[in-house]
Amino acid sequence: MHALILADGDAPSRHDLDAAWPGWDDEIGLVVAADGGARHADPLGVSIDVWVGDGDSIDPGLLERLRARGVPLERSRPDKDESDTELAVLAALRRGAAGLVIVGGLGGARIDHSLANIGLLALPALAQRPTVLVDARARISLVRAPGPDGGPVQRSLAGRPGDLVSLLPFGGSVVGVTTAGLAYPLTDEPLPEGPARGLSNVRAVADASVRLRSGLLLIVESPARLDP
Repeated sequence: MHALILADGDAPSRHDLDAAWPGWDDEIGLVVAADGGARHADPLGVSIDVWVGDGDSIDPGLLERLRARGVPLERSRPDKDESDTELAVLAALRRGAAGLVIVGGLGGARIDHSLANIGLLALPALAQRPTVLVDARARISLVRAPGPDGGPVQRSLAGRPGDLVSLLPFGGSVVGVTTAGLAYPLTDEPLPEGPARGLSNVRAVADASVRLRSGLLLIVESPARLDP
């Protein structure tokens, strides 16, 4: 079972999300709303299974409707250490989620929230659980290596030929990056933090992949139609 996290940033329409990432919700069996992210449920055609947050960004009427429907409400103090999205991630993991899809984690009025949501991909608890942030403009995930066996990690980059794929070091340089099926190949090469060498590669075939020996590598996929 995968969980859908509804964060409080901007969210695309269901139509745009389906067009950008067909099958994005195929394995969803649990929906967790993070505070004001509850507003995305009806437009996306999903039902909330649990709500978490400090209540500072949700319409009080919507919160009361959730309560009336019997949705569990896990209210937190405003002076907490975790963001509401992080609390939603933790709530999903407690309920056995094997992977996460986060919608509404990008955009919105505060760029620091977007950066913090991207940073959640590095949570140790998500190391063996596939997690993506998605909107109509991007699908963002993280590859971390070495793997549990101490060896390299390979990640599928399956998708439409022509879409953009950026490989960005996260939290330090990465070592031993090898790609297959991308227009600009890398062969056991480093991607140091700072230079933008991994930006705007292109998926040449549907079953592309990347292999990494060491480090944290952020994968940002963008539909080709966004390319200026």
